[in-house]
Amino acid sequence: MWRLPALALMLLAPLVSHAQTVKLWPGVAPGSEHWTQKEQVEKNTPVGTVIINVVEPTLTAYLPEPGTATGTAVVIAPGGAFVALAIDREGNDVARWLQARGIAAFVLKYRTMEKRQPGIPPNMDMDAAGQYGIADGIQAIKLIRQHAAEWHVSPDKVGIVGFSAGGMLASEVLLQHDASARPDFAALIYGAPFGRMPSVPAKLPPVFMAWAQDDPVARDDVARYYAALLAAGNKPEAHIYSAGGHGFGMTQQGTTSDRWIDEFHAWMVAQGFIAASARKAH
Repeated sequence: MWRLPALALMLLAPLVSHAQTVKLWPGVAPGSEHWTQKEQVEKNTPVGTVIINVVEPTLTAYLPEPGTATGTAVVIAPGGAFVALAIDREGNDVARWLQARGIAAFVLKYRTMEKRQPGIPPNMDMDAAGQYGIADGIQAIKLIRQHAAEWHVSPDKVGIVGFSAGGMLASEVLLQHDASARPDFAALIYGAPFGRMPSVPAKLPPVFMAWAQDDPVARDDVARYYAALLAAGNKPEAHIYSAGGHGFGMTQQGTTSDRWIDEFHAWMVAQGFIAASARKAH
């Protein structure tokens, strides 16, 4: 079994005001051995800071102070149509919110397709584009469970939350064939399979979903996936907001969608992943 270097584990000591980053795979991530694009950070975009051309996937850990740690861990997969990652609004900002409430948060910088033109390529094959990020999501869950003791988390309380394309990633990690490797819970925020509809089994781990009625990008796909979960006998919790649009993340817009993360936290408490005594924010 692959182990993180001792130095990396030392750097991941639970400091509430700091985050540390480790590589997701030992060596080059499988499938991208010949990628040559250069990772770039773009600031001041319509969705804040984004990262493009990700070749080397990483996990950035936001670990709570030992006295506040709940033992729960959440992998956070930002969105960006598999060509970019909205790394703050749908990543680091979410992680800090969870960290402050005793939840170990791990921002997943997963592999993206090379961005060669502005915007999203027309007629993009989301299944093909997402395969590398999905593999990274599966590896992230495995890695956290392997190092649960070092990171002070419970291996049976490891979940994933994904936004937009990150929600598609999270849904595929949830549906992977190896049931023992699935996350213990999943949250899909205006995200779901955007390509083919995968086969949905019964008895999946608990699922939380949130989207807005005025979302022109993801609404129909998310609703379709919600219906598929129900048809398979699962009982996902769905929050459908009257307004909020697509990509609201941690942005405060004065709509009820602003409260999605509070409702997600309350749901984790109700599901038993967080003790009721940890409900109050620090």
